[in-house]
Amino acid sequence: MLDELPPFLIHWLITSVSLWVASHLFRGIRFADTSSLVIAALLLGLANAIVKPLLIVLTLPLTVLTLGFFLLVINALMIQLVSRLVSGFSVSGFWTAFFAAIFLSVFSFVLSAFLLGGSPAHPVQMPRSGVWL
Repeated sequence: MLDELPPFLIHWLITSVSLWVASHLFRGIRFADTSSLVIAALLLGLANAIVKPLLIVLTLPLTVLTLGFFLLVINALMIQLVSRLVSGFSVSGFWTAFFAAIFLSVFSFVLSAFLLGGSPAHPVQMPRSGVWL
């Protein structure tokens, strides 16, 4: 059934469920209603697709210096950005967004592996003959 849905809708569903679970685990994350949850999931996906790569490029030296741990700060900033844009979505502070970002990453990964069967969307094709580099 999930194979027929476009990947965008699947990721939107996974992000929505992850945000809903995070709102029940973290006291500092609140949604006024279901529509604010759905809109926040949509905007979080768009922010991760558009704004996050720009921030990663701009902060690349700091990310390399911290061995990639600064990416967690960028994830927390994406959640705070979305909470500022969506009126029914609130995050109490940076540390709540930080730990929620870690939870969202792990939970979304597990949920997508469970729903999608752990198989990649585009399997890697090995060469049939010759040397490949």
